[in-house]
Amino acid sequence: MKAIYHKYILNFKQPSGTSRGVMTTKETWFIILEKDSKKGVGECGILRGLSIDDRPDYEAKLEWTCNNIHLGLEVLLSKLIEFPSIQFGLETAFKSLESEDRFQLFPSDFTKGKDAIPINGLVWMGSEDFMRTQIKEKITAGFDCIKLKIGAIDFQTELGILKSIRKEFSISDIELRVDANGAFSPEDALEKLKQLSEYQIHSIEQPIKPKQFDVMARLCEVTPLPIALDEELIGVFSKMNKEKLLQTINPKYIILKPSLVGGFKGSEEWINCAENLNIKWWITSALESNIGLNAIAQWTFTLKNKMPQGLGTGSLFTNNFFSPLKVKNGTLHYDLLENWKFNL
Repeated sequence: MKAIYHKYILNFKQPSGTSRGVMTTKETWFIILEKDSKKGVGECGILRGLSIDDRPDYEAKLEWTCNNIHLGLEVLLSKLIEFPSIQFGLETAFKSLESEDRFQLFPSDFTKGKDAIPINGLVWMGSEDFMRTQIKEKITAGFDCIKLKIGAIDFQTELGILKSIRKEFSISDIELRVDANGAFSPEDALEKLKQLSEYQIHSIEQPIKPKQFDVMARLCEVTPLPIALDEELIGVFSKMNKEKLLQTINPKYIILKPSLVGGFKGSEEWINCAENLNIKWWITSALESNIGLNAIAQWTFTLKNKMPQGLGTGSLFTNNFFSPLKVKNGTLHYDLLENWKFNL
């Protein structure tokens, strides 16, 4: 078996804002495996400033992985514990190599085009007008679950936007999720959660920055609004520490991005820990290209989670790879009439 890697820069169609800043590009890497004239491909996507494996030796570790591909998947996964995005890329590449069709990794009714995955529509931060425009577009496109990034513009303006949505659409029409990306301070978080809860919000992701375990545990205990952990899960590697974190904080939900938490294997470990504690979960992509998104979507479908997932990110880039993944009426479909065009 031979392995090589390629760097690829994804360009956003328009600058995409979170409370951590505005993104115009997204760096990603592909691992290509070759054996007996067959090829497999996997994506190693990192988010600068967020991924635990955003380190100076990242490319060196990719090179080491390709040079040691003969060790096999299980050994490599164990040696790459601190590089969750490479774990995800490897899992996908090996699955791709073994598959009859390198893009059909988890055959199901989803890949047969018979069923779809409900997803949330993502609204990025920006000016009030920009956010309102996005919301209208999502509703027109048939989404009944919308996720708004909050925490970067004036909070009262954000509340005004939520109020205007609720004036027009009831909780049975539109499910609203918000994602603060750790923007609230420990001092004002509870007051902000109380104000947000007036608009029948489904949940809030990561209201305060991670690693403030006691504060987050207390918030989860007294919040009027269900809290979902996201960034909090990054960099927690052992099963024992996963269990300890969930027992300590006891959130209502956790959100899993395979590129950030150790691929499918790491995500499934989190799911098992969560379900043992009656904590619910859903899956989100981490702004991968359609290669990574395809792997996550196919795997997610097999988990049979009926909640809207965070998998609607394929149309964000000008130079994404053409694929059968299509968003229609708030769901992600696999369109068998479309072909893959993967060309680096």
